[in-house]
Amino acid sequence: MPAAGALAVELLPRAGATGVNPDTPLRLVFDSPPVPGTRGQVRIYDAADDRLVDTLDLSIPAGPATGRTAPRAPYLPHPYPYGGPRRTNADTKPGTPTPGVDPAPVAAPGEYQLTIIGGFTEGFHFHPVIVRGTTALVTPHHNLLAYGKTYYVQVDPGVLAGDGFQGIAGKDWRFTTKREGPARDAALVTVSAAGDGDFSTVQGALDHVPDQPAQPGKRTTIFVKNGDYEEIVYFRNKRNLTIVGEDRGKVRIHYANNEVFNPHPLNVATNERPGTFPSRRAAFMADNVQDIALVNLTIETTAKGQAEGLLLNGERNIVTHVTVRGSGDALQTNGSAYYSHFSLVGDGDTILGRGPAWFRDCDIASKGAFMWIRNTGANHGNVFVGCRFTALGGPGEIARLPDNKGRNYPHAEAVLIDATLDGISPAGWADVGAGATHAKFWEFNSRGPDGKPVDTSARHPRSRQLDATRDAAVIAQYRDPAWVLGGWQPALAPVILAQPVVGQDGTLTVRAAGVPEPSYRWYRDGKAVAGASAATLSVRAPGRYSVEVSNGSGRAVSAPVAVGL
Repeated sequence: MPAAGALAVELLPRAGATGVNPDTPLRLVFDSPPVPGTRGQVRIYDAADDRLVDTLDLSIPAGPATGRTAPRAPYLPHPYPYGGPRRTNADTKPGTPTPGVDPAPVAAPGEYQLTIIGGFTEGFHFHPVIVRGTTALVTPHHNLLAYGKTYYVQVDPGVLAGDGFQGIAGKDWRFTTKREGPARDAALVTVSAAGDGDFSTVQGALDHVPDQPAQPGKRTTIFVKNGDYEEIVYFRNKRNLTIVGEDRGKVRIHYANNEVFNPHPLNVATNERPGTFPSRRAAFMADNVQDIALVNLTIETTAKGQAEGLLLNGERNIVTHVTVRGSGDALQTNGSAYYSHFSLVGDGDTILGRGPAWFRDCDIASKGAFMWIRNTGANHGNVFVGCRFTALGGPGEIARLPDNKGRNYPHAEAVLIDATLDGISPAGWADVGAGATHAKFWEFNSRGPDGKPVDTSARHPRSRQLDATRDAAVIAQYRDPAWVLGGWQPALAPVILAQPVVGQDGTLTVRAAGVPEPSYRWYRDGKAVAGASAATLSVRAPGRYSVEVSNGSGRAVSAPVAVGL
């Protein structure tokens, strides 16, 4: 490895590496934690002609840290609400060179770091250098590196302070990108933070896959290997796409983003209707998307304030076996969406949105009110079936609906069926404004953590307890996701999340996801095991076992596992 001043720093990609993904972040690994500097540059050059390709200038602040700061770039009106020309980082200032211009433009005083993500926005503030432990993560501007190129990197001494670091000069830190990427119409692409996939970042894969598969009805799958992905993710207009993680707890997509760091446009209603510009404050944003599935991963914002972990705008979208952590408005969900086996943690108004959203077997924890629903009379709001609500740090309120600066939501709807309530205040609901003339804050069969019925005698007078006999038809309707979701019947072909493994008690267990819930059929030596129709199988004879997981949308067959008794 090349020497970095007085230190021998491990550089990733390694000097001389080939087959590197163009979306690779850069990493410098020290023996002790480095300190991010406030001056100097990271520069990337094309080795063929020494052309400057990208510049990261540490003298430019990453973004606002306090207060309500207006966005740097113009947003009125949004230029390309549904497609049109995609902006690139070659068009973006400050800190990004225009192709053929050397040196890079210099930012005007008071501007912040800016990078184009997803091609449609006017830019996001971002941290060009982030230190985690002994590793400094350097994030170039998106989509400036290309396939089949050799680049070299220079790092000024002021970029990382302390521990004797004197920068990286010359052309020693050089690497060559892959000759070409996967086919544009590939049915499956992989993401690996370790660099051994088709892409190194989730955003890189999303930028590559087409907005819609070439064959109608076909799906594209992005498979994300276990790893830590510290990146803002934003994509728009995608259709028929599944993003599935290798292991829910080991695929972590996160960023310290919030309303202060990336404020939404002033005096513009964001997310209010399809085609409007979305908030920029989430860690993971899917905007104007249809038939998207997020499966088996963790999404998180690590910033406080108004800060979604996940912002989901669109229609007919599925989120299953996913964990989301955020702060205020931890989940924003607009348009028909189905959530199952979903875990959400937030700091208040934890679910914000305009619906309709149907939740089944979900765990939701909140430090403040669990939700602020803003649906109109055109669609349902939030409906929860068999979900658990856990108040953090004091008695919790299921939902609130205050009159909000003249913007009232008279048809707001939150319905709980068979909920488990832990730490909820006796009133249950709060702040129902005078403008909420048709609000539905309804419950049926709420129980405590001990399984006993909740005492609802002190419930808010604007709420309602449904009766098992009198309201049987209404309860049955709310149990039906298609009724809540405007006639859409959610469907997702099974995905095997974990191949069968044998426990110490001799039981085989497989983990799978699908909508509706898949059924299971086990095989021993190629022959069906009688009565074996659960996700677990008690093994009674040696052999090679496999399991078929199926529902009305498709089937998946596990890898065989040999079991000897």
